[in-house]
Amino acid sequence: MKRILVALALCAAATVPAGQPAHAAAASLSMLGADVSSLQRALDLGAKYYDAGGVQRDPLDILKEVGVNYARLRIWNNPISGYNNKAKVLQQARAVKAKGLKLMVDFHYSDTWADPGKQYKPAAWAGHGISQLQTDVYNYTYDVCTSLKAQGTVPDSVQIGNEINTGMLWNDGRVTNNDFTNLSLLLKAGYNATKACNPDTRVIIHTALAESLSSARRFYDGIQAKGVSWDITALSYYCMWHGTTSNLSTVIADMRARYGKDVVIAETAYPFTADNADSTRNVVTSGCSGYRMTWQGQGAQFAAVQSTARNAGAIGVFYWEPTWYAVPGNGWDPANIASSGNEWDNMAVFNWSGHLNPHVRWTP
Repeated sequence: MKRILVALALCAAATVPAGQPAHAAAASLSMLGADVSSLQRALDLGAKYYDAGGVQRDPLDILKEVGVNYARLRIWNNPISGYNNKAKVLQQARAVKAKGLKLMVDFHYSDTWADPGKQYKPAAWAGHGISQLQTDVYNYTYDVCTSLKAQGTVPDSVQIGNEINTGMLWNDGRVTNNDFTNLSLLLKAGYNATKACNPDTRVIIHTALAESLSSARRFYDGIQAKGVSWDITALSYYCMWHGTTSNLSTVIADMRARYGKDVVIAETAYPFTADNADSTRNVVTSGCSGYRMTWQGQGAQFAAVQSTARNAGAIGVFYWEPTWYAVPGNGWDPANIASSGNEWDNMAVFNWSGHLNPHVRWTP
């Protein structure tokens, strides 16, 4: 998954909201997560998964056994692939909840990938201005949430946007010249829709700003100054893009203290090999200091991220796409899923024959 880290030049001030215990650090990680958004397609193609003992099993059971208690599913409005849309998310949510896992729904508000370098409107909203987009976000979020609720799979948390460093639903919802006005309107629409569906569902605002305390402050200060409400502050952290775990610790602790809200690492991952399983170039081709690109290195780096998050007061860590191993036909491009190849095949925690890395565990 491509990341383009965009530096923000924003400024504002923030204080801890009254009555919120920002000083009390989390004693353990309660959200032990795995983003399994590509899993449904893999299983439909006949992919098999094996536990550390070599026994073929349901991959969700395997993940549960090594500590996962929370699944994250992305949702695209109308992807050409036919996967990660509302119908497929409803289907996969049933599988997730049947295993006793909690559910996070990651709204991209796009027909394809949304990240710091691209936040494309879904085609159905292409000509809509900011007023209509507020209605779009509200109605779409409410519809998905209530549909999940109706089938007994109410989401435990939702992300209003994915890695929205410089806004979402560009260009109307893009943050330019320090102006968070339009983005704040969209975030409020998503928050209100979620709470109207289910008041106990926790709303997450997710950025990929773990490398820069000043940038993270500027973003969250900016939306707070516009009156945006949220329950959990979420960051992506990949050591090859976002720096040291020491710096990560500083950012997590500051986010928690500054806003008085829980913090999670919504995405992290590390390569188990420098090799590539197919003809599509991998996104990550080098590792980080102190961690080899091996099964042992992958396990050690993930353990370090969890330890850092825990000690800094975060409540959760999610591994991004641990089940997305090299299955032909399960490509990265929703417009060409059958032929595009897998850019993440060296980052999954299952190897290219579907066997689990025995060194990877999610720990409270």
